[in-house]
Amino acid sequence: MNTKGKVFKYPDNVDTDVIIPARYLNTSNAEELSKHCMEDIDTEFVKNVNKGDVMVAGWNFGCGSSREHAPLVIKTCGTGCVIAKSFARIFYRNAINIGLPILECEQAADEIKAGDEVSVDFDTGVITDMTTNKTYQAQPFPEFIQNIISAGGLLKSLKK
Repeated sequence: MNTKGKVFKYPDNVDTDVIIPARYLNTSNAEELSKHCMEDIDTEFVKNVNKGDVMVAGWNFGCGSSREHAPLVIKTCGTGCVIAKSFARIFYRNAINIGLPILECEQAADEIKAGDEVSVDFDTGVITDMTTNKTYQAQPFPEFIQNIISAGGLLKSLKK
């Protein structure tokens, strides 16, 4: 499984209320919620994100509340992957549960710039910045977690 796209870059400590503001959580419709993804930190994100694009962030991405809405709206917007220096523990687990590919790679998070084109090979953990021709090595998920993500999330993988 792979993704390729343009980079949207974010700082440390992007919390779940920034990813999907709580004021919109009066619906559980992922498509409706995704229209507000990142709007408090990046008003142009939903207008500019395309299928396969990649978020790159600093430390503690997804901190805050434990709701699954945050990784769900990122995935529903078409984001192909989130690369960060680290993820909040509950966000990390929720991302796997809903099938959002995520990778931790400090060097990639430091060096990849907003607007760069990157490709990610989830099987190997290789991140390639096609703008700079630089590669980075993240730790790939074990096969059983890759299977969960490939199936579209934990519940879908159990149905298979």
